[in-house]
Parts: sequence; structure tokens; C-alpha cells
Amino acid sequence: MPTSLLSGRSRLPLFALVVMDVLVAFGCAELSEYLRFGDHATHHINAMGLQALLLLVFSFLCDVYSPWRGKRISERLFKVGLAWTLSFVALIAFLVMTKSTERYSRIWLGTWIVLAIPMALTIRFTLYRLLMSFRRRGRNTRHVLIIGDGRNFENMREYFSKDNGYGYRLQHVIQHENDEQALADLDGWLAAGHQFDECWLCLPFNKNTMLKPVMYALRHSTANIRYMPGLQDLPLLNHTITKIGNFYSLDISCSPMDSANAALKRLSDVVLGLIAVSLLAPVMAGVAIAVKLSSPGPVLFKQKRYGASGQPVEVYKFRSMKMHVEGEGKVTQATKGDPRVTKVGAFIRRTSLDELPQFINVLQGRMSIVGPRPHAIAHNEYYKDLVVSYMKRHKVKPGITGLAQVNGFRGETDTLDKMARRVEYDLEYINNWSLWLDIKILFATVLKGWVDPNAY
Repeated sequence: MPTSLLSGRSRLPLFALVVMDVLVAFGCAELSEYLRFGDHATHHINAMGLQALLLLVFSFLCDVYSPWRGKRISERLFKVGLAWTLSFVALIAFLVMTKSTERYSRIWLGTWIVLAIPMALTIRFTLYRLLMSFRRRGRNTRHVLIIGDGRNFENMREYFSKDNGYGYRLQHVIQHENDEQALADLDGWLAAGHQFDECWLCLPFNKNTMLKPVMYALRHSTANIRYMPGLQDLPLLNHTITKIGNFYSLDISCSPMDSANAALKRLSDVVLGLIAVSLLAPVMAGVAIAVKLSSPGPVLFKQKRYGASGQPVEVYKFRSMKMHVEGEGKVTQATKGDPRVTKVGAFIRRTSLDELPQFINVLQGRMSIVGPRPHAIAHNEYYKDLVVSYMKRHKVKPGITGLAQVNGFRGETDTLDKMARRVEYDLEYINNWSLWLDIKILFATVLKGWVDPNAY
């Protein structure tokens, strides 16, 4: 009894994508030569061929040619752009190492890069949009049998009943009221000879007793079977599937800073931290002098805060307040017009100059340049029971700037809602961490400026 339609479905051929990328690489190189040399083009076929080969290697490594179905267009375009960028970086590195850069015009090479990468992204974007339109018309579609119950099931049924742009169409829906009823409905539908490509089990964890009976009922089917228990209802963090020994683990809350990611993050922190300290040394010296002259007391304010894994670390700032004593375990946030803040302190807080010593914390390994902002220990103790998943923000090192700060949540958190929103952005950062995300946050920090009216 046939139960799959996949054999009759067309796919965008891998061969066509490979040929298209090679043609774009050579075509943009030839156009660049014409723009640079006119009719006297020299046709640097060796460099073109090497770049095309590198492009294919990096495209496969970056998963550019994997199926597009169910993937967001931004995700696909990022991988394409990354593969093309790496191919040109590797080409330039090869030319430098072989001392053959003098054979090629830098203007030609730069023009080639400027033309090729946007062209590749534009073509991919157009193909993706055309494919989505094609699928909305019912072509290149996978038919889905969906079995489930609960909010996740209802949301999926509603979503895929309206939009077929991802290439999935609901063929049959079985509402799970009890195991016997659902299995009887499934057996009857299969006995009628209906064809489908995938079966989605949208059942909450407390109804997983259906898994084995459904797997047995579909034992003769070659359709894909997916279990979708509604994980968006859980406060997930960096969720993946991990094999531990002979067992599979659904990681619900884990740190993304393991092995290679940790090394990459640390390397970027050290390099950028050294550059920042070198460039900002005169500014830091000027601020230190101004702080020392503004009021009696040390130049640096040192405070214990929670770092990675919730371990206390000492964080540095330029002192912005007059020397004062607070009650044990009490930390009062600065407010607008706070009399404790000196005139110099008000300026350096508003312009974030008070946080420049934290680049030293970065080089010490206590902080990262980008990450959740560290809160005073007293604030942590207060909010950890009021904000869901609050302590999960300590899965990574605290940062000088972060996703919450570039989205407007900087300075005083005088309401529980403000703190909850800040934590939401912190967890979003951890869950989606990448070096590219760090770069975007740094650019956003520079473009929006360090001045913030909420920093009192």
C-alpha cells in the first residue's frame, strides 16, 4: 500500500545550484575585468577557477545546498553570504602566501567581490521567493498527516492551514481525545489507502503513550515521522539533541559556550579588548583624572557581581558617586537627580565612559565585550524568584554591551516589567549566539551611541 508521495515530487536540482554559483563567479569576474581593463581584459582564469572551487567547498561546509523546505530566508541568505565571503578570503590568503598578488589588479579583485556577493544573494533571494510562490500554488508540496492535542497542535493546524509557503500541506488531521479513538481514526484512514509524505505527532509530553502505537501503525510507511511536543511552551535555552553514551538527550537549557564556540568567543574578546584598551587609553586616563579631582575617594569602583555559571567576579567601573555607606546586602540603583552622583559622575554615566575599565575585566577573562549586563548581587537575589529563568542569563560571561542594551533596556530598571524584558533579550541572545550576532550588536552600539538618557 503506497503511503508516500515523495517519489512524484520535484526538487530544485543540486546540480543546477552548483552550476549557477560557478556561472555567477565566472560571470562577475569577467564583468569586473571588462570594467577594469575594457577590451584589453587578461582573463585571470586561474584565480577564477580557484575561487569557484573554494566557493563550492565552503558552500558544502556551510550547508548552503541543503534542502530549503521549512527554513527561513534570512538563515539561507546568511549561509550563502558566509560561503562566498570565505571563498574570497581564502583566495586572497592563497595569493598572499604564494606571493602572486602582483599578478592581479586589486581594483579588479575588489570589483569582483563587490559584484559577486550581492549578485549571489539577490539570485538566491529571488529563487527562494519564487519557490515559496510555487509552493503556495500547490506544487512541490509535502502532504502531512497530523495527530495531536493541545495549544501547540492547534497553533500548527491553524498556521499550516493558511500558508503553504514552506511547502507543507495538511492532508489529514486527527484530534487526539484518547489513545483508542486516535488509533482507530488512524487505522481507518490508512486502510483507505491515503498517501502522505510526513506524519507529525503534536502531543504534549504527558501524552507520549501514543508514540509507540503510532510508530507500529506506520511500520509499513516510508513517510517521515516527526515528534513535536510543543517545546515553545518551555523556557528553552540553546536546545539541541545530544548523544550521551548510548542515550539521546533533548537539551532544554544548556550553554552555547562549549569547545569551539568558547574558544572563538574568547579569541574575539582578547583581540577586540586589546584594540579597545590601546585606542581608549588616553580617554581612560582623562576620565581617571577627572574622577580623582571631582571628589575624595578611589578612581575605580569595584563591585562583586555574578559572572559565568553564577560565580562571583569583581567588576570595575570609574567611580561616579560620592563615597557613602549602604546597609549590608543593600544596593540602591541610581535615580534621576540622585544626590550621590557627582557632576563628573553624571556625565560619565550618561556617556557610558564609566564602563571603560570593564575592557580590563574582558582581558582578565571575567567578562565578555558582548553579553548580558552584570547586575549587583543584591539585585540578583531579589529578581531571581520574580523573573522566570532569570539565572539562566549567567550561562555565559556578562558583557559590556548586549542585546537588551541596544534595544533600549539600559540604565535603571525601576519596574519588574523592565527587568523581565531585559532578561528576555538576554536569553534571546544566549539562545541565538553567533559571532555574527556579536558583530551586529557592536555595530548597533556604535551607531546608537553610548549616550543614554536612562543612565542616571
